[in-house]
This record gives sequence, C-alpha cells and structure tokens, in this order.
Amino acid sequence: MIRLGGNVSKFQAPKGVSEYFPPNSSQFEYVRDKLLQSAKLAGYSLIELPVFEDTEVFTRGVGESTDVVSKEMYTFEDRGGRSITLRPEGTAGVMRAVIEHNLDRGQLPVKLFYTGPFFRAERPQAGRYRQFYQVGVEAIGYNDPQIDVEVIAIADKAFKSLGLKQYKLNLTSLGDAQSRDSHRKDLVKFIAGLKLDEATIERSKINPLRLFDDKRDEVKSAMSKAPLLLDYLNSESSQHFDEVKRLLQVLKIDYVINPRMVRGLDYYTGTTFEFDHQLLGAQSGIGGGGRYDGLMSSLGGSDVSGIGFGLGVDRILMACLAEDSLPASVNQLDLFIVPITPQSKDFSFQLLSDLRDAGISCDMAYGDRGLKGGMKAADKSGARFGLVIGDDEISSNRCELKLMSSGEEISSSLTASEIINRLGKDK
Repeated sequence: MIRLGGNVSKFQAPKGVSEYFPPNSSQFEYVRDKLLQSAKLAGYSLIELPVFEDTEVFTRGVGESTDVVSKEMYTFEDRGGRSITLRPEGTAGVMRAVIEHNLDRGQLPVKLFYTGPFFRAERPQAGRYRQFYQVGVEAIGYNDPQIDVEVIAIADKAFKSLGLKQYKLNLTSLGDAQSRDSHRKDLVKFIAGLKLDEATIERSKINPLRLFDDKRDEVKSAMSKAPLLLDYLNSESSQHFDEVKRLLQVLKIDYVINPRMVRGLDYYTGTTFEFDHQLLGAQSGIGGGGRYDGLMSSLGGSDVSGIGFGLGVDRILMACLAEDSLPASVNQLDLFIVPITPQSKDFSFQLLSDLRDAGISCDMAYGDRGLKGGMKAADKSGARFGLVIGDDEISSNRCELKLMSSGEEISSSLTASEIINRLGKDK
C-alpha cells in the first residue's frame, strides 16, 4: 500500500522502474534536454522508434552471447504468435529503421538522435533500473576518425554543459575483422588453458571477448594475463585509432586507454568508449558507445559503417546531483498571478493568455483562495515573480511585481507589454 495525498492506493509502480514527477521531474527534463541540445547542435535529427521490435532484431543485432540477450530481455508472444521484445538498447532498432526506410540511400552520413525508455530485466539497485531512459545518437555512412571524435565530443560537450567535471572517458579499439581474427586465435588458446565453469566456457565459444566483460572476481583474475586486442591491431586499425586519439587531444578531451574494455554488446568494432563518473559507486557508467561496422549487414542491409552512443539520463541526473551542478531553479516559472476579486479573475485569466502567447511562462491561483492562499500558491510554484491583481490595480492600470526571492517590488503598468519588459530586465 502506498499513501498519496492522504488517500490510500493498492497500486504501485512495478519494481525497478525509474519514475519522475514534480517537482523533481523538472531536473530530469533539464538533463535530458541538455543532452539532446548537444546532438542537435551537431546536426543530428530525431528518429522516433517503437518501444518493441521483432525479437530477432536484438538477438541478431546485439548478440546471443551478451547478458542483454541471454538474461535481460523482456520477450513475449503477441496475439499473432510473433515473438516481440521491449527494446533493451537503441542502436539495433535504429539500424532496422534505416534499412527499412532506405535512409542510407540518401546523403551520408545519416545523423540521428533518439530518446526514450528502455527495458532490461535486471536486479534493481541504485542507478540500475528495469525501465531506464537514454539519449542516443548514431552517425551512419563513413568509417572516419573525425566522425568517431564528433560522436564522443557530443557527449563530452553535453556533460560539460551540465556542469559535470568528475567523469572519465575510457577509450579503446576493437579493431577490424582481420585484427579480431588474429587476436581471437590466441585468445581462444589462452581460454582453453583456464579452469572455468561450463556456462562460461560455452559463452566464450560464441564470443571469447565476453570474458573481459565478466564481473566475477575469479574470471577477472583468470583473464588478467589474457592477450589484449589492442596489441593485435593491423596497420589500418592502428592508424585509425591513432588519429582518433590525436583529434581528441586537438579538442582537449581527456581520455584513458582501457585495453580490457569490450562493453556489453557484441556489435562493437573499432573505436569503443565509455564514460564513468567517480561519485556513482558500482554503477559508475553514465554512457558509452562505439563503432559497429557490420551491424547493418547482419540485419539484412548494406555493409555500411556506423558509430553511436547511448547516454543514461537517470545516472547522469544522479551525477549532477552528486556534483551539485544543476541550477538552483530548473525550468522556473517567470510569473505567478494572484487575483483577489471576481473582476480581477477574468482580467488575470486574459493577461495570463497574453503573456503565454508572448513566450512568458506563467500560472495563476485558481479558485477563491484570497490573498493569503494565493501567495502561498505563488511560493509553492517557485516562480521568479508574483503579481497580486485586485480592483484597485485594474482601475489604476498599475501593479507591483514582487521578486519572490527577495521581496523587492518593481512598479509596472498592468499591460502585458510592460510586464514582459520588466520581467526581461531582471533576467
């Protein structure tokens, strides 16, 4: 049972769902919009995707050896007998849409961003949810180090715009097919000499790189001397990675080389990266991504290169709160109007409409609250200014705008144009 506003409800949100509601939802919205703004400034356009797909989009796209596919997907049969899965990540669905709508047949690169909820059947804990929110970008069409760095820079600029400082960029390269084949031969030989449980052995047969991502201490210890893919890059992959590092230095984006990083999805190739925040404990990842050459062809499309990322809005909000980097007032109302007579209610309602038409965010006290109740509502609204309107204000066409933070009053005529001017002077 949960108590809501004095009432008792037998219903609760499902376990492991991240919910946001006023007033804290304004912080979530602020963080999400800042992340989106960074992508828009780089020329990325919105793609709105379904929250469920044919299950094979993810089994083929993400990889059967991943925990995401083998353990965490919400999969069900619909009324038509089709296997449907709630999206656990964004890239595979984007690729399906690009193929279906021939977006790769137009101007390249195709630059897309998306946002929304994603779903994984995980054990809920702080920063780890069964329904979580992401902002993602994908740049499809060119295998170019500059695009790799552009994608990384979008995330870095977004974090900086939110005032974040205590995060780290982990970087590696998973090479091209030739580099991975050379490494795989030696890695398979190394794993064959380890004492591992049967399930881990079977998992390594599908993708031996998955063992680098295993969080168990005994597996991490066993893999401590495993051959590293970075040491097997051929000249082409090595040159590409060197150029990525050089361009990051040009943009003054700090990074740490992490040769054991493979991330949790099988489609990654080449440049691969992850952002960690040092104040978030065990769930420190706030976003990451990489290049996925070959993903489109595995889903039935052309063999076109791509790179992207997914940023966790929930965890980034947690990081902002941990660093106390958010503005004191987020999405603050400009004005709250308090009408105190029957005549002033109609006048205030029309004024409210005029101000909103001019782009001023404002609200008013509804009902018959009176002055005291209306000012309490103004305080709770968090508005920058309060405005009391009675018959005297209407007859004199004068009013006092009260700066709620200090109590200072600013005289104005009771016209939308001058009120807007007065509000603007304080901004």
